[in-house]
Amino acid sequence: MGTDDEVAVLVALADPTRRRLLDVLVEVGRASATALARRLPVSRQAVVKHLNVLEAAGLVGAVRAGREVVYMARPGPLDASARWLAELSAAWAESTGRTAGFPPDPTRRRRPI
Repeated sequence: MGTDDEVAVLVALADPTRRRLLDVLVEVGRASATALARRLPVSRQAVVKHLNVLEAAGLVGAVRAGREVVYMARPGPLDASARWLAELSAAWAESTGRTAGFPPDPTRRRRPI
């Protein structure tokens, strides 16, 4: 199983609103919760709650700019989770005799457990 950090990323990304929020942040670069709420069909308070989950997973960083908090996407944790998923996929493919996108090789024997 992945590390706690990798699992936190997957949990954070499980919500479609958080995925959309990340899409918007990547598109605009930096934005306040107020500016983000204008682009999403949820309240500013909901945006802040989603940003807190994303920040806890390391997917979003925040800096204070005067009275506002400005958020930006952080790709590092997503990259680490993507690598873990790729490794997991390769291990599964190896253990089942499959290659990505192809049916199993009928001539290959499965390893005993």
